[in-house]
Amino acid sequence: MTRVRVDLNISLDGFMTTTDQTPENPFGEDWGRLTGDYVATRTFRERVLHIADGSGTTGVDDAYATRYFEELGAEIMGAGMFGLHQHGDDPDWRGWWGEEPPFRVPVYVLTHAPRPSLEFANGTTFHFLDASPEDALAHAREAAAGADVRIGGGARTVRSFLAAGLVDDLHVAVVPLLLGRGENLWEGLRGLESGFAVTTEAAESGVTHVTFRRGGRQG
Repeated sequence: MTRVRVDLNISLDGFMTTTDQTPENPFGEDWGRLTGDYVATRTFRERVLHIADGSGTTGVDDAYATRYFEELGAEIMGAGMFGLHQHGDDPDWRGWWGEEPPFRVPVYVLTHAPRPSLEFANGTTFHFLDASPEDALAHAREAAAGADVRIGGGARTVRSFLAAGLVDDLHVAVVPLLLGRGENLWEGLRGLESGFAVTTEAAESGVTHVTFRRGGRQG
């Protein structure tokens, strides 16, 4: 049965985006700190960086990184995550991931300026939709054929699906740093925990993995 999932890294104060980018460092120092433990996992190195030498961490963080890709049939993301905010005028832009995007499933990109679909040899196909969360999810569910659908980001896209009550499983990796600015995941979502079973697990890195799963009592 299809479940709708979200997996994110956030700071202690709830921010999932950073604001210290410069032309010389387009990701910024804070982004590396926010995602460093995830990037260091063996799964990320193999799946995203294509480093298959067995290097990388293999503890709790890696278990969640592995789960990130398991049982996935489709993904939904916002235009910014695909890069259209920076490269929307470039008809040849194919996303941040080169010719081997890590998704390997249909990906639905929400945008007010749709463009032709992009198909990659590894099974990833990007479709560009001007659609509501509900309509986009209907497309993704059909494509997933019983597997899960992941809402990939960014912050506003994730919040729109959470606010509409469309998410079954929310996993946040809470990284022990304070950002103080950026896009806050929890903005406008007071009381979100109601109706979810909530569990936590501490990783060796100091990251706390918090999972909200719909359909059970809080733990």
